[in-house]
Amino acid sequence: MKKNNELSMTFKCKRSARRKRSISLILLLCFLVVPVSAHAESTVPTAPSTKSIATNTTSEAVQIPAVGSLHLKLKSAVLIEPSTGQVLLSTNADTAYAPASMTKLMTGYIVEDKVKNKQISWDDVVTVKENASKTIGSRVFLAKGEKHTVKELFTAMVVHSANDAAVALAEYVSGTEKDFVKRMNEEAKRMGMTNTSFINTTGLDRSDMPIPFRPEEKGENMMSAMDIAKLVTYMLQDHPDFLEVTSIQSYKFRASDKEPLVNTNWMLESNKQNTKLKQYAYEGLDGLKTGFTDRAGYCFASTAERDGMRLISVVMGTESTAERFTETKKVLDFGFNHFEVRQVAAGDSVAKGVEKVPVVKGKQTEAPVVTEQAVDFLVPKGTDTSQLSLKTSVTLEELTAPFDAGTKAGTITFTYQGEGMDKVQEKTVNLVTAEKMKKAGWFRLMLRSIREGFRSLFW
Repeated sequence: MKKNNELSMTFKCKRSARRKRSISLILLLCFLVVPVSAHAESTVPTAPSTKSIATNTTSEAVQIPAVGSLHLKLKSAVLIEPSTGQVLLSTNADTAYAPASMTKLMTGYIVEDKVKNKQISWDDVVTVKENASKTIGSRVFLAKGEKHTVKELFTAMVVHSANDAAVALAEYVSGTEKDFVKRMNEEAKRMGMTNTSFINTTGLDRSDMPIPFRPEEKGENMMSAMDIAKLVTYMLQDHPDFLEVTSIQSYKFRASDKEPLVNTNWMLESNKQNTKLKQYAYEGLDGLKTGFTDRAGYCFASTAERDGMRLISVVMGTESTAERFTETKKVLDFGFNHFEVRQVAAGDSVAKGVEKVPVVKGKQTEAPVVTEQAVDFLVPKGTDTSQLSLKTSVTLEELTAPFDAGTKAGTITFTYQGEGMDKVQEKTVNLVTAEKMKKAGWFRLMLRSIREGFRSLFW
């Protein structure tokens, strides 16, 4: 009996040992069948994480000439590329000068804003008041009590630089020109125009305003070239339809007028068919505003677009009507001849170093990601963008299955600074999933959990 008990105990011990070996084998198999990359699931950040990836070395840069080589004849000038804010040329750009009728750009911006926000309509009828009827300088000779639509007055102001039309619009919008000017100065502050002050809507000197309507405060209209460029940037961004008006060659204000109003901007590309003005016509130029007073000299804020790149130029204080256009041509040529906007990353492309991101509870533990949009930078003309020195920083978000293709998985920021540019360019785009992902079944998740348990014990 004792022997039988010993045999029974031996059998039980061997069976127990076999069971333990079987369990160990099963667990080992579980460990092996789970993909090695499964541990990435535990590394998904609960808060955004950032990493930096450097790409290739810089290519040979295109030589950018010194601004002095242009021999500009003016008080100040600036040239910017608005999508990046890059300043490509600057001469006394932060010094405030009399802006003359370039002041009307702010008047126009506020009127456009009122229409966009449905506070007024282009078809509203404006009755001319005394202030507008007595305003001198470039004008359409409005009489007190005369009626015109907002659109008619706006077009006369922009195309012909009509001072009386600007005052009539201001009084319609705000009740008085004084109250409208208060709004102009508020907008200038909001836009970061630090070297700007307005006393009227026209750009006229204080001494040229009708005496009863001159402001009590001392001062004159003053703007820097840089501030004007900022204002134009806001105009193009918020009210791109403004260019539809600035590009009008001529406009008949009244049916009874013998001659139409002629645009004071001689550089319009459409003037290439005009016998008198074709020598000034500039490819791609569609705006914006001229200006002249004895105190300001001849000025011009312009914008032109070529090959997908738009530039904004401002010249102030030239000595003649023609010279403000010839100097503008020098400034714009400097930009278009030496810089271009180039794509450095296509939309739906894989970013180097961020091909996949971790996934929680998915059939796979990683998901491929791509850039949601293309990334463009302003570069010296002729640059080989494949050789640009770029830095990228990536912020990832936690992805939990299931999800569709196109789900945001984080962001990637591209950074670049090139020759002839005043600031670092930075563009951030979303990283999105390239494929849909289904949720893993409970058995797959269990195996991963077991595998993670072993990993925590032995690593």
